[in-house]
Amino acid sequence: MKRTLFACILVLSPPAFGYEVNGVDLGGKEVDVKKAFPSAHCKALEWKSDAADRRCDDALISLGGVEAKITVFLKADVIQAYDLRFDMKDLDRVTAHLKTRWGAPLAESTDVIAQKGKPDRKVFKARWEKGTDRALLAAQLEQKRGTIEVSRGNFPEEIYRVR
Repeated sequence: MKRTLFACILVLSPPAFGYEVNGVDLGGKEVDVKKAFPSAHCKALEWKSDAADRRCDDALISLGGVEAKITVFLKADVIQAYDLRFDMKDLDRVTAHLKTRWGAPLAESTDVIAQKGKPDRKVFKARWEKGTDRALLAAQLEQKRGTIEVSRGNFPEEIYRVR
């Protein structure tokens, strides 16, 4: 009995739910986006892509108490990916929030990229993966904004492929 209860708790813990943000998760529907983000503006994608046919943009959301902007991509009314953009001053809060929601990242690093004649760039990255779903937090430390890209399957390769 105790073992069954413990197994249920593990399965139902937040990191087991996938890459959910405010009730929106990969595989969800456009109605879920509109319910979670009432000010979302949904429209047909401006270009032809096999990865998505619609997008929903919301000016401002809250991600663990941090202001962020979101774009959700759908194909046949199923969420295939979403992007979040946030202010770099909130990087530590965003990273901590994602770790509590999604668990420890599969990889986490700060890469230093040397540039000839320019100051080095520092890029913080954290990556989560579950099957074909993946999430990548990337933040160039010298810039104003960081991003979180969450997607399913080959979405990143297909979304901007010219058709």
